[in-house]
Amino acid sequence: MVIKTQRIKSISEFHKLRGLPQPEHPLISIVDFSKIKRTSDFGQTNWVLDFYQISLKRGLGGRIRYGQQEYDFDNGMMFFISPQQVFRIEPDANPSTKREGWMLLIHPDFFRHTSLANTINKYEFFDYTVSEALFLSEKEEKTMNSIIENIRNEYHANIDSYSQKIITSQIETLLNYSDRFYNRQFITRKITNHKILTKVEKLLSEYFNPDSVSESILPTVQLLADSLHVSPKYLSKLLRNLTGQGAQEHIHNKLIEKAKERLSTTSLSVSEIAFSLGFEHSQSFSKFFKNKTAQSPLKFRKNFIN
Repeated sequence: MVIKTQRIKSISEFHKLRGLPQPEHPLISIVDFSKIKRTSDFGQTNWVLDFYQISLKRGLGGRIRYGQQEYDFDNGMMFFISPQQVFRIEPDANPSTKREGWMLLIHPDFFRHTSLANTINKYEFFDYTVSEALFLSEKEEKTMNSIIENIRNEYHANIDSYSQKIITSQIETLLNYSDRFYNRQFITRKITNHKILTKVEKLLSEYFNPDSVSESILPTVQLLADSLHVSPKYLSKLLRNLTGQGAQEHIHNKLIEKAKERLSTTSLSVSEIAFSLGFEHSQSFSKFFKNKTAQSPLKFRKNFIN
């Protein structure tokens, strides 16, 4: 089956496509999830939005798919989609759950000339995949709903010179709470997260296995994330919460650990060690090693020569 990709360029176009009244503001809208209508080919389409979508949903009655990943949204949770992300919704043939919740749609132009225009990219969860959605407690959900109600009340009122600033401030509050609740989720899901950390260690050990020198590659954060079926930013945030170091630091520390081990316990040349760790050129390895340890590989090795 060929999956087509449809781009929705404006919030007004989204409303029309979903059978909703035209938005009161062209650059921002809050949509009642239960009122959204789906076209017959809804599940056979990849969607790309030119605007942000922040959603809190219950009873989706289907699965949302990013690439080859999918997640069942029968439970209530939040997820975040940024402009140009590709996603697909696969509705259940016979949905039995009532759909509830809201969608906050915001065009990037709404943030123009505001501080959030420059800082929204700091919120890493816009790059998380659906399987990394935010699960809210009842209390947290009430907090989010209260903020959304404030935004709804403001844009239902007469638009004036203060409206953009007030609504943007509320959106920033919503994002900051989301960041806080994600950090809480990393803590409360430590068992699952520690399993991922164990898998990271296993993958790195396999990459640096001296018995597979001919197949050695230099691991990247993207490579690890793909192997673990998580997004790079989610992996980095998870590792930072568990170990105090991001994914890139984790890889570099493992590289230095293995390099020191081979320099001190084998007779392999610096070039052979560089190749065994996935470096294409020994000069790159030597520069990397010196940047991390403040000494060259040869100088480090001399400490172990009797």
